[in-house]
Amino acid sequence: MKILKLLLQSRTLAGLVMILILWQLLHVGVSSRIMPGPLETTLAFFRLLSEGLLLHIGISFYRIVAAMAVAMFLGVPLGLWMGLSKRADWILSPMTYILYPIPKVAFLPLFMVLFGLGDASKIILIIAIIVFPIILAVRDGVKEIPEELHYSVRSLGLNQRQIYTELVLPAVLPKILSALRVSIGVSIATLFFSENFATTYGIGYFIMNAWIMADYVGMFAGILAMSLMGILIFKGVDLLEKRLCPWLLVTASG
Repeated sequence: MKILKLLLQSRTLAGLVMILILWQLLHVGVSSRIMPGPLETTLAFFRLLSEGLLLHIGISFYRIVAAMAVAMFLGVPLGLWMGLSKRADWILSPMTYILYPIPKVAFLPLFMVLFGLGDASKIILIIAIIVFPIILAVRDGVKEIPEELHYSVRSLGLNQRQIYTELVLPAVLPKILSALRVSIGVSIATLFFSENFATTYGIGYFIMNAWIMADYVGMFAGILAMSLMGILIFKGVDLLEKRLCPWLLVTASG
């Protein structure tokens, strides 16, 4: 009963249990070494951590976090500028709409030629993909602020910097964090693709190398590692939201 109560209280834990059950059923149904079970994969995961997997996880984690940080550094100011300035929006929005749908993964060979075969080309590829959703999310968030609120804060004597810090940023922070959540999945998928070319480190390389060697348990251990890394980053964004947007918790509980 205590275990059942814990599962009902933790949606994340309950979801994990359901996934493990489905995984085990699939393992039994396929009945092939191509589909190892969750227990075998988990044991292999912990064993491989001391055999190099931890290094691959660390490098992939660095690439994703660095790319997301730079994308935020570039995308948030541009989005704020476009949202607050009609002239900037008139100039930059058409360029953003044209560049956004272009499949940036096709530019990976060009990035590798320009920026080398190391981390830079992979980080830049991720930035090129996720920066546009961040720009548009911030711009739309600014435009959704009612004009009456701008009049109100100006009537209180707030200067331009205070308008940014007291009105604009709190209003768009939830939009920024939502865009960041969406970017996590896209970033991991892009990272997996980029780590299959001209590299010997990263979870993407580890997974594909295990597949080539027909080490399916190792391959699933790498997939598990990539999944856990994504969950860790996602939970990090959740904690950031609780810290930066406490009013959302009040609204949800009310």
